[in-house]
Amino acid sequence: MYAIVEIGGQQFKVEKEQKLFVNLLDNEAGSDLEIDQVLLFADGENIRVGMPLVEGVKVRAKVVEHVKADKILVFKKKRRKGYQKMNGHRQPMTRIQIEEITA
Repeated sequence: MYAIVEIGGQQFKVEKEQKLFVNLLDNEAGSDLEIDQVLLFADGENIRVGMPLVEGVKVRAKVVEHVKADKILVFKKKRRKGYQKMNGHRQPMTRIQIEEITA
């Protein structure tokens, strides 16, 4: 059983007991999260596709922790001009665990 959900403007394929990183959410660590933006739901042989959302299907998740992603380096250079610029940042992420998918 799996579902395709939309979390923070991005789409994820989720299954029970799966852990994944999403963009930073406002929920506190340890709190429960209910996702009702389900775009597709499949339970073995039946596949329900929403237009745009599937009615009556919810995904329950738990916020595990808030972390920072790996550092992304941005390097700019103009050749023969002596210009070099190094910049980088670490994106804040939220780690969630899918508890159950209910139809």
